[in-house]
Amino acid sequence: MTVVADLVTALGSGAVRVVDLTNKLSASTPTLRLPEPFANLIDFSLEQVSAYDAPGPFWKHHNIRTGEHIGTHLDAPVHWVTGREGHDVSQIPPQRLVGPAAVMDFSAEAAADPDFLLEIDHVKGWIAAHGELAEGTWLLYRTGWDQYADDQERFLNADETGSHTPGISAACAEWLATNTPISGFGVETVGIDAGNAGGFDPPFPAHFHLLGNDKYGITSLQNLQALPPTGALLVVAPLPIVGGTGSPTRVLALVDGR
Repeated sequence: MTVVADLVTALGSGAVRVVDLTNKLSASTPTLRLPEPFANLIDFSLEQVSAYDAPGPFWKHHNIRTGEHIGTHLDAPVHWVTGREGHDVSQIPPQRLVGPAAVMDFSAEAAADPDFLLEIDHVKGWIAAHGELAEGTWLLYRTGWDQYADDQERFLNADETGSHTPGISAACAEWLATNTPISGFGVETVGIDAGNAGGFDPPFPAHFHLLGNDKYGITSLQNLQALPPTGALLVVAPLPIVGGTGSPTRVLALVDGR
């Protein structure tokens, strides 16, 4: 049998399970809210065109309206000024969208401090325990923040001083972007940066360093607790929008079913 045939057999028998890491997309999906004078994207909405009626007697269909960076979505390099000469969503090589998953669990730290930041030493400690990051790895940062994914206010966790959600330090973002072979960085929060990262140097360093070094971001992930630290295969499936800086994305993980 071929490797692909073996995989098909394993999926059919349950030896390999598919875990959906995607938040459901609707008008109530929590979204980023930028302060003035910055402009916000529109929220997701459906517009009914027909429903087994005169405009379409045998079918039902809708128009959709949404920003690119709504719900679980991918950030392409051109999303950020440092990646402006890089790939749009349609240009991302398909092989970069499938790769091993490395899950780093800092949910306890984020529960104790919503402003918790991933540092270089955290990543190096994980590598010491679980092995080097392989070429094309998707580094998935578990903080437990998906528990708030149906509640806009708790998801953004904002007060008069700004938004308080876990993220990554500027030093760690630069180190991951320039010293590791990852394809991308995935988070459970609304964006790949910490909620208060606008005040970092540089501002929004995960975007600045990762997208500027041809790495990708995925946000608003779910169910990372169902993945082992290593051994899962990630499939990231954005819409290939020509000129797109991002896209709502279905993210699936293949894991050992035993």
